[in-house]
Amino acid sequence: MNRAIGSKTNLWDFSIPEVAEFRSYIDDIWESDMVRKLNNFEQHHKTSRLQHCLSVSYYSFKIAKKIGADPRMAARAGLLHDLYWYDWHTKKTPQFHAVFHARLAARNASKLIDISEREEDAILKHMWPLYPGMPKYKESYAVTLADKYAATLEVATQWSKTLGSASARTAKRSYTRVRAAFRR
Repeated sequence: MNRAIGSKTNLWDFSIPEVAEFRSYIDDIWESDMVRKLNNFEQHHKTSRLQHCLSVSYYSFKIAKKIGADPRMAARAGLLHDLYWYDWHTKKTPQFHAVFHARLAARNASKLIDISEREEDAILKHMWPLYPGMPKYKESYAVTLADKYAATLEVATQWSKTLGSASARTAKRSYTRVRAAFRR
């Protein structure tokens, strides 16, 4: 687990200035037992929740830098946005998991670190539009977008493994046609 899903950047290569900056924001919480336990749970199609949270954290950091949000807050909120320890794929999943887990993650994050109002909003509203209330801050939008992006990559990666390279080529051709249509 040395990369975000879909990224070629090695997140353990501190010789890359962007990686050094990103890791300086998350390393204190990355090493905690609470966060490491996420590796025991599947998130999306054979991706561990820890891998998912790392991906969301990295993409939140990158999006935040692009949109003028605080990259530190976005990276930390991204890492903590799914900080809960149950398997949501089972029948024992709490009712309204899409809303419930965000509240639980925010509560667990506040036990781990002193989270800011912006970080809490990003964690609570990462499931927007399913979660009631719109995100208030740019960091919240960064985490929300990064979560959707990472989940999409996780599912698409598994589909291409399951369906084979022929389906990946078909998907790429379809994407190219759609992109060309929008250029006209």
